[in-house]
Amino acid sequence: MTTDPIDYGALDEGRNCNYWALDPTLQFEAQRVYPEDEFEWAEDLLSEFGEALGHRMADTADRIDEEGHELKPFDKYGNRLNEVEYHPLIHEQEEITYEEFGVTHDAFHAPPGRDETVGLAHTLMMQTLLSYVDAGFTCPVSMTTGAAIVLDKFDDGALEEYFEGLTARDVDEHIEGAMFLTEEQGGSDVGANEVRAERTDEDGVYELYGEKWFCSNIDAEGALALARTPDAPEGVEGLSLFLVPRTKPDGEVNDSHFRRLKDKLGTISVPTGEIQFEGAEAYLVGEEQEGFKYMAEMMNFERLTNATGAIGVMGRALLEAKVRAAQREAFGDTIDEYPLMRRDLVDMAVDYEAAAVFSFEGARLLDERERTDAGRGDDAYQLMRLFIPIAKYKTARMSVETTSYAMEILGGNGYVREHTTERLLRDAQVLPIWEGPSNILALDTLRALNREDAHEALLPYVQGKLDSVDHPHLDELADDVEERFLELQNALATLATEDGDYAQYHGKRLADLVFDVVTAVLLLEEAQSRIDADGDARKALVAEHFVSTRFGDDEAYGVTSGERFAMEDEAFEAIVKYASVEPDALVDAAPADD
Repeated sequence: MTTDPIDYGALDEGRNCNYWALDPTLQFEAQRVYPEDEFEWAEDLLSEFGEALGHRMADTADRIDEEGHELKPFDKYGNRLNEVEYHPLIHEQEEITYEEFGVTHDAFHAPPGRDETVGLAHTLMMQTLLSYVDAGFTCPVSMTTGAAIVLDKFDDGALEEYFEGLTARDVDEHIEGAMFLTEEQGGSDVGANEVRAERTDEDGVYELYGEKWFCSNIDAEGALALARTPDAPEGVEGLSLFLVPRTKPDGEVNDSHFRRLKDKLGTISVPTGEIQFEGAEAYLVGEEQEGFKYMAEMMNFERLTNATGAIGVMGRALLEAKVRAAQREAFGDTIDEYPLMRRDLVDMAVDYEAAAVFSFEGARLLDERERTDAGRGDDAYQLMRLFIPIAKYKTARMSVETTSYAMEILGGNGYVREHTTERLLRDAQVLPIWEGPSNILALDTLRALNREDAHEALLPYVQGKLDSVDHPHLDELADDVEERFLELQNALATLATEDGDYAQYHGKRLADLVFDVVTAVLLLEEAQSRIDADGDARKALVAEHFVSTRFGDDEAYGVTSGERFAMEDEAFEAIVKYASVEPDALVDAAPADD
């Protein structure tokens, strides 16, 4: 099976196109991580969504970003409103996302054309495509699914009406979710939270008092918040989880004060603000003092959303850069003909594929865990716990770098609102902050190793993928990865014998090492599967570039190496434009007998 290179010069810019059709990386990942029957069902839907996003939402997202939303805390008579006056185009986005394509519905109720629900990997893939146009709007979409996950797992049925609203396909019946964690004195230290919950005479009904400092999707009817009940212990052990809606069941506005919306750098399409609870009616989810454990289930999904959202932002930025590089002429040639630009585009494209394969492996593990109910001690659970914080940490930083350089490729235009990369960079900059900054994620990586013994699943996982490689070209790459894998094992052994401060000091570098080794073996596995199934060695070139840039000899930063990989037409056309490659072309011809 052969594929011709994509002609990016035929596009005017990264819109009025089908994002799914232009992204074979996402197509490959979906086919890899979906169960076969789900992919057969979803393939056309993903293409239709990519078409709708490129033609119907790309422009509306820009307009919403320019004008934003406005908070209406009171009416003209001083009565409490706590309303957000949304840009009128947001309703069109909601109709497309919730009703037409069922993004928050299909993981909980059988979608049209199926007798069963689909997995969360499909939800995350749809959110990746949505992030091509609006990472800000992806936030409430994701939190709606996250809140539904929590209620589905832990509610005893008392909040069924809210669950049905969160997962409704009819936009008029649909409500959105939110996750209110952050308090000014707490930040990432959730155990320092002070919002308190007072019991009422009605079973399961409480009143919340105190302040939440960062409330994205501030007016959600399905918002979840952590609070401390009377006599509960300090720290996260004393936190309980509550559903606290904007309005009470009788339609009255809840007893909260929406003080203001944050004047943010980016993600303008999702309103983020401060809430002062003043006896707000709230409903206990599950049992008291189990709130942090419940919220961790939502956090796993939200961190993967952050990672796949980063992929969507990177994919759009890379598309804009490829189109511009194929059109912009300098000194007589389009700039994608010059060696420096080719190298940059290859680097960006391989980073994109690395982010995608690692993150969707996390999505596959989350899906497997959900389908099999894998628990502590099971390989899927251990690997999921390890990969999710690393995926969020690494892809967030990669998205900032990729969007920044895409802006540079567009030149001065890239710094101007009308050309989208400016918005992509502003939106990308929140990704390292949402759902925990880098240091918190590094500490969570250490917890996965120390408390969940994730290394017990990691080591055979990596070795098994290395052992499955048998193409001669990939064998050489596998040898390089094997060396770094041994270094990873030594690093894990070192941290196991050192004190906690030493482990913390090296926590991020350990996460970097795990990401590089696991991504390398995943790319090698993908390359082998493409050679075996399709006779296409394109993925082998992706794996080669990833391994050589992460694990290769960098004497003199490679200037003296003689390497010209990205300059070669075959490598550039394959990696950047998705042209197929004959596997035999990767193997040097055997020398003739004397």
